[in-house]
Amino acid sequence: MAQTTKKIKFPGSGGDLLAAAYEAPTGTTRAVALFAHCFSCSKDIKAAREIARAMSDAGFGVLRFDFTGLGSSDGDFANTNFSSNIQDLIKAADYLRTEHEAPSIIIGHSLGGAAALVAATEIPEIKGVVTIGAPAEADHVIKQLGEKRSEIATLGSAEVQLGGRPFTIKKQFIDDLDDKRVLAAAKHLKKPILIMHAPHDNTVGLDNATKLFTAAKHPKSFISLDTADHLLSNTNDARYAANVISGWASRFVPDAEATSVETVNKKTNAAPTYQDGALAQSIASEPLAVAMSIDGHPFIIDAGKDDGGSDLGPNPTRTVEAALAACAAITLRMYARRKNWPLQAVRVEVKRSPSADAHVTRDLEKTIYLEGPLDEQQRIRMLEIADKCPVHRMLSEGVSIRSSLS
Repeated sequence: MAQTTKKIKFPGSGGDLLAAAYEAPTGTTRAVALFAHCFSCSKDIKAAREIARAMSDAGFGVLRFDFTGLGSSDGDFANTNFSSNIQDLIKAADYLRTEHEAPSIIIGHSLGGAAALVAATEIPEIKGVVTIGAPAEADHVIKQLGEKRSEIATLGSAEVQLGGRPFTIKKQFIDDLDDKRVLAAAKHLKKPILIMHAPHDNTVGLDNATKLFTAAKHPKSFISLDTADHLLSNTNDARYAANVISGWASRFVPDAEATSVETVNKKTNAAPTYQDGALAQSIASEPLAVAMSIDGHPFIIDAGKDDGGSDLGPNPTRTVEAALAACAAITLRMYARRKNWPLQAVRVEVKRSPSADAHVTRDLEKTIYLEGPLDEQQRIRMLEIADKCPVHRMLSEGVSIRSSLS
């Protein structure tokens, strides 16, 4: 499945605009994933790109973004910390919830994995969490500061070389790391988790994966990344991780061909509500489908794939036929209950006659099946009643429709 990449910006936890890329698959989006990059990295690191593309190929929309002060995002990195990373992830989820749909899967690399674990406990729609080379405790980052740690403690800040680039680290960054939030989040997550780690990771040791796996509750999975390094800098390692994550995530979201009404309604940001009649609202991400509301009850109506739709729901003319069948069945049950007749079940089938036009139905065949010890006179009367239901009368007697623009 092909994908398109859209560059966007959204406000982060401190109000700064964060640079992001949204990978959208061609066709129906089965679910949305959120990716958190590693400490001092960016959204464009190889692992982030490969994972986003592989998941997009599988029908996932994927948002990857630069944390505040990193990559192309605004803000001062020196004023950020682990807590602000978590809040940036929550802001990213808010953006997705508004513009697409809330993320179902959250993926984090290195310190981004630790942040993703904690953020997942505050994003209710998350169905699964993936960590790649994640530390079991956020203060693991302090070890990378080396002798600069004492300078930071004494002077309040220091310039540190991370990944060959200079970063200013303030004392508040270190103070914020000094807790056990990550393991606590893994313990109380109560959602599926996939822990991926390279046995020879020289940046974050394998013992971190052991601690996370031990703390997490089932369902939990561990995948060894064999000879990969911490950054998954080898393309083959990055693609392997991407394909595993894509397959694992597919277990927790519906297939694109079986998208539920609830999922499609979420894609509209909010299913339309209309309390006094019927309302049809177009869905931006779908070619023809409309989100419906009848007296506040939401569902989907769509055209078939042969007509250019996605077949996410019945087409309009079939819906009229269904209304006729439902109205007849409800009317018959109401009548039998009022008469205290022994009607046990009713089934009404409505279909077009063989010569009827597919889009301008003029001849309908309605077949009624009654279950229960009804006598012959009762059965004849039930047939008469079925033809007196409101929808039958509307269709057979005709209605006047006045259209206007608002």
